[in-house]
Parts: sequence; structure tokens; C-alpha cells
Amino acid sequence: MKKKVCLVYLACLVFSTAHAGIEPLAYEQQTLMLEGESRSVQVPKGYKLEFLSRLDGPRMLSFAANGDLFTGSRSGMVYRLPPPYIKPEVLIQLDGYPHSVAFRQGEILIARTDGLYRSPYRLGQTRITKEQLKLLAALPSGGGHVSRTVGVGPDGRVYVSLGIQGNCSDQYLGESYPFEDKRGGVMVLRESDGKADWGIFATGLRNPVGFDWHPKTGILFASNNGPDHLGYDNPPEYFSRLTPGSFHGMPWFQFDGEQIRRDDCIARKPPREINDVTSPVATFPARNAPMGVAFVPEGAMDSSLAFDAIVALHGSWGTKPGGGFFGSAASRRSPKIVVVRFEDGQAKRVDDLISGFQLADGKRWARPVGVTIGPDGALYFTSDSDIQGLFRLKRTP
Repeated sequence: MKKKVCLVYLACLVFSTAHAGIEPLAYEQQTLMLEGESRSVQVPKGYKLEFLSRLDGPRMLSFAANGDLFTGSRSGMVYRLPPPYIKPEVLIQLDGYPHSVAFRQGEILIARTDGLYRSPYRLGQTRITKEQLKLLAALPSGGGHVSRTVGVGPDGRVYVSLGIQGNCSDQYLGESYPFEDKRGGVMVLRESDGKADWGIFATGLRNPVGFDWHPKTGILFASNNGPDHLGYDNPPEYFSRLTPGSFHGMPWFQFDGEQIRRDDCIARKPPREINDVTSPVATFPARNAPMGVAFVPEGAMDSSLAFDAIVALHGSWGTKPGGGFFGSAASRRSPKIVVVRFEDGQAKRVDDLISGFQLADGKRWARPVGVTIGPDGALYFTSDSDIQGLFRLKRTP
């Protein structure tokens, strides 16, 4: 439930329902002029949304240690944006969908559909060549859910997430599965004597596009896209706590909002029992396509959001009959950015953070994908369709 209050000076504030110990958010409407059109967006009170630069199909975001911002893209560009992030440079152009970037000492890591690649890199470097980029470890490829997200954990190890091909594909991160079918979860890189391969971290995730570590506990959390074959309202999309060896059920089991249930869309015997399935710690409405995840560190944004998780919701293609690719666009689930509120390391509820990217008739002007917190404490996010580029949400003076 939300309570809306319109003040005498015509600014409308919306307050989210409070949970004990969690400060509620207040919102206000902001108008942006984008490509000659006026767009209204709801942001937290005391914040301002800015459009910084146009990019071609940008996806996941990551900062280098010197404050440079990087993003992969659908277009094959790996972009570098030095502060103030308004003049993008192409670091390298690649085939194979360079979806995400990460850094460790002396090198850049680029996740493409078929593998994790690396190149020597020094901070501030403006270009790398294809000759410098070498395969570090191959990844299962094939069609359907071809994005690969890379991140370096607080333990210094390299993690990659990848989804199964479809709704009920018989694919699993298990030793009995062939390499190309080892999909659907998060893997961790094992490196020894100059060789690298993949170990299994968490399994049974249909498409965990975004993940990040809680700043205080160091625990990994991920977003997860649910399937489309069970209707327009089930199952809900997941926000899950991942631990070494955790099993999240898909495609054999689904969380229906109340309990874990067997999904009969796949006949093969489940690799683990129903009691082994880890339930999500928070959910989003079905078909919202959760993407990037970024925790708010202490000192960033404002104190009420410290240690909460920002999640980009890409929005759905349809939520009722006739609302698909060729039906009524007004039935589509709206893209937005939400925040999973945490208390004492536990997820408690989900609040809107930025909304208004979709008009009443279903027309969209942005679809959030990648999210990250900058060294300036502001939230940066990408949109990969309609208006494609980089946005920033920052505190007003």
C-alpha cells in the first residue's frame, strides 16, 4: 500500500509503507526533456535524475578503481566513460555479445556468450586490441539467454552468471551434464598453474542476470528471471540469497509466492529433492525481467538506503492475452528501478525507487538494465532500448 499526498505547491509526494526499523521513502515527480519530449518520472525526494550520454545497447556497468565507468553492450561495443561520464569512448568492439566487464590487478575481464576473456589493462587506458584479448575460460554458449555477467567478489575470486536456454530446458550446473548444458546459476573461476576452469557456486537459477555482495555480510544475492509458461502472474520473479552449493530449483521447482512446487514441464528427475530448494528472500511481480543488482555501500546515496539492494526491472512483453508482441502494449509490466530494503542483513520488503518509464498506453521511453553505485555516491544505470544510454540519480544540494 502507498499513501499519496499532494502539497499546496503542487508537488506530489508518495510515501512507501514502512516496516519497523526501515525509514519509508518519500517521492516527487520530476520532468525531463529528452529528445525534445517532456517525460515525467517519480524519484525519491531530494534526488535528481539526469541523462548523461547516449550509448548503443548498453548493458551491465562497472567502475574501475580510478573512477572510469565501463559498460558492455548488445551492439558489441565495450564503452569507457571517464568522469564526468558524458563523452563515451569505445574501448574495443567485439562480436559474441560482450555483456559485462570486471577488473582485477593489471587486467580487464570481459564476459561474452562463449567465454570469459582477459587483457592486460592499466587504469586510464583508452583502447585495447583484439590481439591483446585472450580466452581465460570457455563458457557454455548456444541460444536463449545469451548474456553472461562477470563480477569479482570480496574474496578476490571471479564469478560468472548464466541462464538456461528456455522456460524448461534440461540444463543444470551438474557434473553429469555435458559442458554446453551446464547452465542456470553462478559459477566461480578456479585458477591453478596457469590454467582456469569453472567450479559450481549456486544452481537452479533460470536466468540470474544481476548479482552483488552485501557490503556488511559479504553474502551474494542475485536477481532471477522466472519462466513464462505458467501464466501472466506466476511464478514471481526472484531475488535470492546465494550460498556455496545452494539449489534454487529451476526448472524442476517453482516458488508460487507461498511455497515451492514441482513444475511438470520437465520430465527428467530433479537433480535434488524439493526440500533442498532455497526459497527467494524477496520477489517481484511475474514477467518483470529483473536485471542488474547493486548494493548501496555505507556513505553512498543517503543513510536510509545504506546496505539496501538496487535492482533494475526491465519490464515485460505482455501480462494478459493479447498483450504480447502484437497485442495491447498497455498490458505490459512497467520498467522501473526498485530497492530491496534490508534490516540486519535480511531482506524485508521491496520499494519503488524510480518509476515512470512507461506511459499509460504502454509506450516506453527507457528500460533500465545495469545499475551501479559510483565513487560520488550516486546511482548510475543504463537503458538498452527506446532512449539508450547512461542515466544518473544523484542527491540534490
